[in-house]
Amino acid sequence: MRAYLASSIGVACTAALVLPLSLPSGAVASPQAPVPHPAVSRAAAPRTVPSAGATTPAVAGSTRSLPLTTLATDRASGAASVQGLARRDVQPFSLLGVVWDNADDELNGTVQVRTRATGTHVWSGWLDLETHNQEHGADLGTEERSAATVHGSTAPLWVGNSDGVELRVRAVEEAGPKGPARPLLPRGLRLELVDPGGEPPAAMPAYGPQAGRPGSPSDTPDTPAVPGTVPGTAGTPVEEERMPVAMTAGDAASSAVNADLAELGATEITAQSKAQTEADLADQVGFAKPYIGARPRIITRKGWGADESLRERKFGYTKSVRAAFVHHSATGNNYTCAQAPSVLRGIYRYHVLSSGWRDIGYNFAIDKCGNIYEGRAGGVAKPVMGAHTLGFNTNSVGIAVLGTYSSTKPPAAATTAIAKLTAWKLGLYGVNPRGKSTLTSGGSNKYKKGTKVALNSISGHRDGFVTDCPGSRLYEKLGTTRTTSAKYQGR
Repeated sequence: MRAYLASSIGVACTAALVLPLSLPSGAVASPQAPVPHPAVSRAAAPRTVPSAGATTPAVAGSTRSLPLTTLATDRASGAASVQGLARRDVQPFSLLGVVWDNADDELNGTVQVRTRATGTHVWSGWLDLETHNQEHGADLGTEERSAATVHGSTAPLWVGNSDGVELRVRAVEEAGPKGPARPLLPRGLRLELVDPGGEPPAAMPAYGPQAGRPGSPSDTPDTPAVPGTVPGTAGTPVEEERMPVAMTAGDAASSAVNADLAELGATEITAQSKAQTEADLADQVGFAKPYIGARPRIITRKGWGADESLRERKFGYTKSVRAAFVHHSATGNNYTCAQAPSVLRGIYRYHVLSSGWRDIGYNFAIDKCGNIYEGRAGGVAKPVMGAHTLGFNTNSVGIAVLGTYSSTKPPAAATTAIAKLTAWKLGLYGVNPRGKSTLTSGGSNKYKKGTKVALNSISGHRDGFVTDCPGSRLYEKLGTTRTTSAKYQGR
């Protein structure tokens, strides 16, 4: 099995370039007709609309591909060292990313983009895309990973309503036995432009206690939508984290009587889960007295407007849920909570149509206002197999906070939502949020395939893979999140 290396970005290029990176200032390329997006299909699992009763109202949207061209070559090797697109007009979009043919290929370089807000003549500054390459996605050797539709991809980036784009992908020099060398860029590089479509026509259906539509308590981006700024690095700071959070009287009552919450999901604990070995449950509370947090309000796929005709019809399950992996979506923080369903629809289309996955990779998503969204289809209480933490998708659940939290502090509403969601979800399977769980690696750049790893029951993505995800500022909050989650379970 090939070795997986962490992506390297930000290394300066020193080899001579023989072509300009972009057109002169003020010049705009003629609009380029996008290549029709290839149909995403799998013979073993055709993508069709689910059975009656699960159909989602159609929400118009689109995904368009623009093949990259050579902007510069390395004088020593003659290979393309910079690929991209000159500044151009395009059809409206709100989210973008770069994909390439082979999911096993590394993009050893930097990816930067500039966009123009719809109806304006002002361009943003250069924005960086995370080239996370291998850290997300289905585990090696699985049917989903092995499908011919799967491609390599950067993280998607939310840029808001835009109708102009400029892009450059630059290979970086790496040390080699014969001195610095510039690796080849992956084959088939192309820019994906995603229009997430409009909002669902009806109010947002949700599981659990009802609440208002997304937009409360804070419905403003934590970085102003000003051209030239990089989302998540400037602007008004987000709400100060205040953990642990005191439970309300209702939360305390729910925890005190959690044994009566079977109708809210405890019945989803399968006979197989109950038969877990005593060693596996040594640090857990027995099923005779379940510690299950109250089921939080979860906005359904129908609520955020998922087009069910895009994903595979069949569902994938694992045996149990032994741990939760927390992620950030790395899509930037320049969104309002009212826009969160659009961001989620954009990620969904990018994961399925651009990256070639069977469905959105995350099991759940949480926006900056603490709204919780159903992610991958199959049942929010069930052990749905996700594609979020390469090597550790089995017996785990993936929770993504929408945004980028490497240098931006996550809002208290978001971390509180993680605590409430994990208190319920992990509680269904007898897991103590403050405990440890042993998972077997399916292969990553941190743990070889077959390695048994004792992980925190609430872990960050970086605990299973060498990556920045979920961002340093979110990762540092996980300790208090574990404590708060356990309190919501009544421990």
